[in-house]
Amino acid sequence: MLRVTRLTDYATVILTVLAARPDMVLSAPELAERAGLEAPTVAKVLKPLAAAGLVAGFRGANGGYRLARPADAISLIEIVEAMEGPLGMTECSTPSGQCGIEHSCGVRANWRRINDVVAEALGNVSLAQMLIPPQHPVRRRIGAQLAPV
Repeated sequence: MLRVTRLTDYATVILTVLAARPDMVLSAPELAERAGLEAPTVAKVLKPLAAAGLVAGFRGANGGYRLARPADAISLIEIVEAMEGPLGMTECSTPSGQCGIEHSCGVRANWRRINDVVAEALGNVSLAQMLIPPQHPVRRRIGAQLAPV
């Protein structure tokens, strides 16, 4: 099964809380309460989000966090990569030198194409779109063409 980690899921939840209140600075405990998460988990998630430039932190009595950019300028691929590093469906999808059999592998090109399709799909969904509940299930075909054998 292919799925993002729990912390990446929590990051998306935390970011949607911030996106719903773009003019507010919320403390980690406030974010935890609004997101329904434990405060230590929220603090753990905020660190990589800040390092990736997705949230801005403010110190002091009225300190806290807010989005560093508008929600429509933050894509899901940025959130995933902030939490998990560069997207790599398999070792074949990562930069050269990560797999011991890449020099003789016949499926690497196809895994890279699949990786690119997933990255593009995540890149086409903004944080702002995550705030809008779907009216009805939308199924879209994603075109992927495999490399010739």
